[in-house]
Order: sequence, then C-alpha cells, then structure tokens
Amino acid sequence: MSDLHTSSSDIAFTPTVKAIQARKGSRSAYARVEESGGWRTEVDDDLAARLADTNSIFFATASADGQPYIQHRGGPAGFVKVLDKHTLAFADYSGNRQYITQGNLAENPKANIFIMDFAHRRRVKLWGTARVVEDDPALMRSLMPQGYRAKPEQVILFTIAAWDTNCPQHIPQKFDAADVAAALAVREARIVELEAELATLKGAASPH
Repeated sequence: MSDLHTSSSDIAFTPTVKAIQARKGSRSAYARVEESGGWRTEVDDDLAARLADTNSIFFATASADGQPYIQHRGGPAGFVKVLDKHTLAFADYSGNRQYITQGNLAENPKANIFIMDFAHRRRVKLWGTARVVEDDPALMRSLMPQGYRAKPEQVILFTIAAWDTNCPQHIPQKFDAADVAAALAVREARIVELEAELATLKGAASPH
C-alpha cells in the first residue's frame, strides 16, 4: 500500500470523499472501520465461496484520461478462478471485438469487479489492477470451463487491492431461470407423487 493510503479503504475513500462523508455525517462510522483494519485485501473463505457461486460479473476499467467503461462478463458458476490470495483470473471469450477493456488496461491498469447476487440480495466490490494475458495457452486452458461453448481469446488477471460487501438495501430479489426451472421440477414431481398416493388411498377406501 502506498504512502498515500493508510487504510485499505483509502483506495476509494479519497480526501475529497472523506470530506463529503464528514459533511454528511458518515465519516465517524467509516473511521471506526479503518481503525479496526479497514476493508479486506485477500481472498478468504467468504469471498472464495461467493466466487464459486458467481456466474456473472461487471468489470470496470477507465482510459488514461479517465473515461469509464463497464463490461459484463459471464459463464458457468465459478468461471472466475482464485489463483492465490491476491489474484483472480478468468478466460475472456471472443465477443463483439471492440477491445475497449483491453485498450483501457493497456494504458490504465486500475480496475474494479462488481458482483451482484440477486437471489441472495448481496453484492461484492473489488478494487485492484488488471492485465490481459494473450500468450499463455496453458493458463487459458486451465481457466476455460469444461464443456462451455465459447471461444476463449485471452486471459484477464486481476490483482486485489481491497474488497468490501454492501448491505442488501434496494436490491431486488431475482432468480436464475435454471434455478427456477429446477425448483418447479421438484414441485411438479412432488405433486405427481402426492396425486399417486391420493389415488391409492381413494382406491383403498372405496367399497368393494
């Protein structure tokens, strides 16, 4: 952490942000968080479990002059892999070939990953730096989800500087179509089972 950052949350809480927090009354609460260690800076069991369930992320970068860009990345649950306590990685699939994210990272490595879990109404924000790896086929193969129909073009490595979670306030609860279909299938199977039991009981109770 640089000399300008005395707490991990300083990556987002700049002096200007802190001044606004002080003016609006939230600085003391965040100061207590900083005193107790600030935001987490390594992958722990909590983050690893969330990533294992994640099938969708938003990946933010900015150009050298600060123009922001957010791109969605998705895949099977767990497509974002943990390489070590500070490094995440995922295969970057061929898409519309605009290469805005890659261009931004070539001139500004700062990046952010935003994970929204609608089903459980929780979100995770990760600050750090990222780079594109184009010349490591073995790494790309290790990151490509087995059986997933997509063409991997390169790898994105993300180095974590800090991460934090948010409260569930204002997050609408939504569910993946596959999860809903699975729940409905279980319900339908149970209905069939109960109907069969009911027919058996009716048969046993009817006069001969």
